[in-house]
Amino acid sequence: MLVGERMTPRPITVTEETSLPEALELMRKEKIRRLPVLDKHGKLVGIVTELDLLRASPSPATTLSIYEIPYLLSKVKMRDIMTRKVITVTEDTPIEEAARIMADNKIGGLPVMRDDKLVGIITETDIFKLMLELFGARQSGIRVTLSVPDEKGVLARVTGKIAEIGGNILSLGTAMGEDPTTSILILRVADVSEEALVAALNGLGGGIRVTHSRTCTLPVCPTG
Repeated sequence: MLVGERMTPRPITVTEETSLPEALELMRKEKIRRLPVLDKHGKLVGIVTELDLLRASPSPATTLSIYEIPYLLSKVKMRDIMTRKVITVTEDTPIEEAARIMADNKIGGLPVMRDDKLVGIITETDIFKLMLELFGARQSGIRVTLSVPDEKGVLARVTGKIAEIGGNILSLGTAMGEDPTTSILILRVADVSEEALVAALNGLGGGIRVTHSRTCTLPVCPTG
C-alpha cells in the first residue's frame, strides 16, 4: 500500500503571511493539527503544528493586558514560527516507509509532493486507521497470537490448518519474536469456535504454539 492511497488530498494550507490567530482558528475549525505553509507562488516553504502556535502564544502568566495580546499575536506570521526544513514523501512512497520516517523524526505528519507541487498530507491518524484495518479491529472474530519458529513453510501450515477446520482468516500480521529464531503471528479468524481454533493450532507442533486468544464481538472486545 502506498501513501497516495491513504493520504488526505488537497490539504488545507496557509501562507507565510497568515497570522497566528488566523492559523489557530483554522486548525480548530477544521479539527487538524498541522498546516503546510505555501509562498505566493504556491510552493511549499514550511509547516506549522498546533504546538508551534501554542508555544508562540503568551503564557497565562503574562503581564500583557487583554488589549495588548490580540494586537501582538496578529503581528506573528507563519514565516516567523514555521519549520522551514520540511520532511516530505511522494505518492508512491510505501506506507510503512512513511510511518518509519514519522517515528524516526518524531513528527506526526508528512506533506506529500508530486515533483514540486503539494498534493496531499499523510498523518499519524491515517496510519492508525490503516493499522485498525490490517489487524481486523473493526470485525468480530477470534484474535489469536502464536509463537512460531522462523522457518519456511510455517505460515502455510498455520493458514492451511485454519482452512481445514473451516475458519475464515480476517486479518494476519507478523512481528519479531523474543529471539531471532522465532516470529509472532497475530490473526483474527471467523467461522470457528475459539476452543477448536486453539486446539487445532496447538496440535500442529513443531514449535507452533498459541500464546493468547480471545473472542472479540464488536463493538466491545474484552480485555485480559
